[in-house]
Amino acid sequence: MVRILSILLVSLLGLAACDTGYDAQSTGSSASGLSTKVYRIRGGDTSKVQYRMLDSINALRQAAGTTPVKLDARLNAAAATHSRDMSVQNRPWHFSSDGSSPLDRVQRAGYDRAMLGENISETYETELETLAAWMEEPGTRSVILDKKATDLGFAWFQEGNGKIWWTLVMGG
Repeated sequence: MVRILSILLVSLLGLAACDTGYDAQSTGSSASGLSTKVYRIRGGDTSKVQYRMLDSINALRQAAGTTPVKLDARLNAAAATHSRDMSVQNRPWHFSSDGSSPLDRVQRAGYDRAMLGENISETYETELETLAAWMEEPGTRSVILDKKATDLGFAWFQEGNGKIWWTLVMGG
């Protein structure tokens, strides 16, 4: 099962590379002498990035025999609020600077169904690289493949230096 999911994810990453929807800007050379790139998400590409993540998650869910999920604007709003807040706090964790939990955030956003899980990340990687990392860990993989999930919220905040704070929320 994990092997099938890994093959599918590698295929999705290859397909996504055909139309990245972002600007890769050179930041010079790394210690190894290789040029490094910063993943810059353009302002108008929010829906492209969200739907690329949705399509990738639904492909993984299908491979795992689970029903697809759909984007939910309320969960997107809760995820966006938390991504920005993690940046302000300069730490990836599930509680907001005001002490609120993921449950509190989705309720504030008006989501009236169950909040099933939240994945977060602080990285310079793309959304699909982040998804691949989440799929490697049992806890975050279980959030993505939760059989009770029907809705997905996905958002980020990108700092000026390129660091991205990702938040994925599953509900149903």
